[in-house]
Amino acid sequence: MTAAQYRDLMASRRGGQASPAAAAAKPKKKARKKPAVHPGPPSTPPAPAVQPLLTGLSGVGRTWTLLMPYVEEMLDSNQRLHHMAVHRIRKQLRQDAAAMAMAKRLPKLQRAAVFYVLHPRPLSRKRDPGNWAPTVKAYVDGLVTDGGLLPDDNHEFLMGPMPVMGEPVTTGFARMSLVIVELTEPLTS
Repeated sequence: MTAAQYRDLMASRRGGQASPAAAAAKPKKKARKKPAVHPGPPSTPPAPAVQPLLTGLSGVGRTWTLLMPYVEEMLDSNQRLHHMAVHRIRKQLRQDAAAMAMAKRLPKLQRAAVFYVLHPRPLSRKRDPGNWAPTVKAYVDGLVTDGGLLPDDNHEFLMGPMPVMGEPVTTGFARMSLVIVELTEPLTS
């Protein structure tokens, strides 16, 4: 540390101003990048094609597609958030799913398959829809525990949730749709 830097440091600690030469020489901190959001209101993606999802399922009954409410924060497998931030987001996602189940008047089912369709932002990189499993887990907990859709979310009553890529959204953050398929035959282990 030079004498000039030391004088400037001591002046700044006393509330004084640093010399202009020291201020110009000091490296500036890099600003944190905020996620790029396309301008405009959040877009509504087209409904996912349900028929291709039903191939391979036996005993298919009724189906429902729920476009989940627009949220700026979803959980993914690569995040490193404080546990209270995760709890706050998870709680909101559960409440949203339970509210959607009640608003759509979903009946109580014995068995179901759930597909989650990710509608990503239009970026040129490839996506892994399985990374959003923590968000879907919160949604399924909201549907089953809070909304009463199924008796439980174990393997006897629930198949999935299974990831599917959907059409990208044009504005705002990523969106998610849940496709709920009623199964009339027992699930095999």
